[in-house]
Amino acid sequence: MPTTGWNSKYQGQGNGGFAGMIGYPALGAAIKRGYAAAGTDTGHTGGDAAWALGHPEKVIDFGYRAIHEMTLRAKAIIDAFYGGNLQHSYFASCSDGGREALMEAQRFPEDYEGILAGAPANFWTHLLVDAMWVNQATTLDQANYIPAGKLPAIGAAVLAACDAQDGVTDGILNDPRQCHFDPATLLCKGADSNSCLTAPQVTALKKIYAGPHDSAGHQIFPGYMPGAEEGPGGWAAWITGPALGRSLLFFFGTQFFSGMVYEQAAWDYKTFNVDQGTKLADAKTARALNATDPNLKPFGARGGKLIMYHGWSDAAIPAPNTIDYYNSVVATLGQRATDTFLRLFMAPGMQHCGGGPGPNSFGQDANAPPHDPEHNIYTALEQWVEKGVAPSMIIATKYVDDSNHAQGVKMTRPLCTYPQVAKYKGAGEHQRCCQFRVRARK
Repeated sequence: MPTTGWNSKYQGQGNGGFAGMIGYPALGAAIKRGYAAAGTDTGHTGGDAAWALGHPEKVIDFGYRAIHEMTLRAKAIIDAFYGGNLQHSYFASCSDGGREALMEAQRFPEDYEGILAGAPANFWTHLLVDAMWVNQATTLDQANYIPAGKLPAIGAAVLAACDAQDGVTDGILNDPRQCHFDPATLLCKGADSNSCLTAPQVTALKKIYAGPHDSAGHQIFPGYMPGAEEGPGGWAAWITGPALGRSLLFFFGTQFFSGMVYEQAAWDYKTFNVDQGTKLADAKTARALNATDPNLKPFGARGGKLIMYHGWSDAAIPAPNTIDYYNSVVATLGQRATDTFLRLFMAPGMQHCGGGPGPNSFGQDANAPPHDPEHNIYTALEQWVEKGVAPSMIIATKYVDDSNHAQGVKMTRPLCTYPQVAKYKGAGEHQRCCQFRVRARK
């Protein structure tokens, strides 16, 4: 809590991964901006899920209870310290923090007036089934493994097939769902090399793009999007890893099922069955972990405002999952009612919570400098909550060096309220306008 210059606001800070730590840098950034802020390790320490073995109560803490209890106590302390002058409460986070954000809106609509949910891992059980689907597709047989050295060839082939579909060749897919890239076009015609794929690797790549299906052929979770293969935050980290069985998806998938579902430290991932694993994960953990309830009417009725965002090039959580949740809210409440409190922004070329080849900086980072609401999504949320002005568009920036903004701006583009998309007008490198897209072809 700032001792001077408090802005009469509170910001709750979320977590990533399996939590297990408090995000002190984010808390410090909030304090610098005048907020009182709070974070929690959600009741355990450590980055894996070993803490869940034999402790179902800790799974509930991680799922939803810790953030809510943190919020109640933070508000009480703030009221005591500042004399009851708290005016507005916000929650902003990404990934598992995005799941926590939606959990707050769904379960505890009175906790926050404004919520920013980035790349939410809200369909947790099925997301980790997807991880196991990828793990088995790429590692059960070593011949299926796609080494990171082949990712540039895959990325180049995807762009060659689909980059120009949005009217401009810029290394970014505006909506990867429109891309119908066939991995078989990369099949090696001679000796194996980093410029082609073997037949087993083609099969594995098709499974990654398709996503998990049960034995009856029903989709369990969206597949990973084409166009997200390259880059330091792309498939090399999340899907292939530096070596067989060393990807982040391998870590999160095996940790979840060994620690929370099967509760066996020595559980063998090779025994995983999609039908049985999905059923058991839902039965044991969905109520605590999944933030998929589309009925946000209580949150909206209290005047709450929710903004979601997701990068199309996310290699951790397939972006269509967030669209699926948004559409479920619209189907439940209707478009007009949904528009009074919810906005979704999809960011072409952005990876998991940030980074990537596309414009990826728009105020979603707690350390980002404050700008006007047209360039800063968090400021836009504040303006919506405090002044009733809903955001219609956010300008995203791609810097020459994402880690050193002093080197200048590479490009900018508008992020449109879904389902609108930015359409290149041809009048200049960065001039685009938001338009409604016609229905995607099957």
